[in-house]
Amino acid sequence: MGSKIAVIGGGPAGMTAAIRAAKAGAFVTLYEGNDRVGKKILSTGNGRCNFSNERMGAQYYHGSGKALAKQILECFGTDWTIAFFEAIGMRIKSREGYLYPASDQASCVLDLLRYELDRQRITVHTGKRIAEVRPQNGKFFLTPDKTAYDAVILACGGCAAPETGSDGNGFTLAEQLGHLIVTPVPALCALRCKETFFKQVAGVRCDAKVTLFVEEEETASERGELQLTDYGLSGIPVFQISRHAARALQEKKRVTARVSFLPDFDRETCRDYFRKRLAERPEDEMAVFLTGIVNKKITHLLLKLAGIRENERAKAVEAVAFERLCRLYLGIETQITDTNGFDRAQVCAGGVDCSEVAEDMMSKKIPGLYFAGEILDVDGICGGYNLQWAFASGAAAGEAAALSKSVGIRKEGGGRRS
Repeated sequence: MGSKIAVIGGGPAGMTAAIRAAKAGAFVTLYEGNDRVGKKILSTGNGRCNFSNERMGAQYYHGSGKALAKQILECFGTDWTIAFFEAIGMRIKSREGYLYPASDQASCVLDLLRYELDRQRITVHTGKRIAEVRPQNGKFFLTPDKTAYDAVILACGGCAAPETGSDGNGFTLAEQLGHLIVTPVPALCALRCKETFFKQVAGVRCDAKVTLFVEEEETASERGELQLTDYGLSGIPVFQISRHAARALQEKKRVTARVSFLPDFDRETCRDYFRKRLAERPEDEMAVFLTGIVNKKITHLLLKLAGIRENERAKAVEAVAFERLCRLYLGIETQITDTNGFDRAQVCAGGVDCSEVAEDMMSKKIPGLYFAGEILDVDGICGGYNLQWAFASGAAAGEAAALSKSVGIRKEGGGRRS
């Protein structure tokens, strides 16, 4: 007779864990605090659900679980995820390595997972928040439920986007069970800046390089489409470095950023560019002289910061002023004061300390207790990596829990597992 397993959390990690455990012969009950499962999936990838990436590896992850992620992804990597979703009916397409359902609908991913829960005869309780997990005599009892379970999988998510159900309850349950929680901070989110001049360029999108400094030390750098807002910086390159800013701010450290609007230029290239332009167009007013280099709103802002009048002729601008302008194009400086918070973050950085979790996702403190997904201190960059972690860790936890023993990580031919 199969073991009885409770999965707490009906997100991507919890649903995958439940499906995997049921396929391995367990009797599974899934508990979800929301009125429906998988609510967070619907908002991923702007509603299209970028669920994985052809470029996969531990280098795309952060946190105390980076080594754990490497071990899990060697078995439950992109190939496994593709095979898993194809097996339950999904056609898949790639956009430059980013994987999406062919329908371009996040709802398709959720529907197929829900249908598979039904096919595997998994009992699903929605609108049911678990307040306590109590180990007793080799069994687990949940409050308010009275059923005894052989194993429990905590897959409650983190605390990003709380309106989707990720309200931090999983961290509370893990702490009650004696696990250390790495303080969660927002990740994959916009950054708020001290300077007020961003209001002048709000709404602008441009190719830029953003370099983050913590206590004057360079910490991270990304290039891509920057989005300027009235409060600061957003867009993919900012999301990629935001976890570093959030962690430093949480530690009360000074955080600054340098934004280069000419990411292909260095100082000499920029100087030569302006010298050549000046030789060709000395009579132009500066507003005209700089037209075509970057977005016009950015040009107006940089002229103001450099102390150069827009109607001043290029030939009349002093060399020191041109040098200031060059420096601003290459790296406008701003102080980061905050993130946009958990409400507008895609994931959180932090969670259950992975030094207390074995490579089969079982707690090193309590046999029979497993973890999966964002509740763990593992966070990936943009590009499908966080959903991949949810599916992979859920699959590993579900299988191990169903077998009721430490199964470790087993490799199979071609990296695929059914």
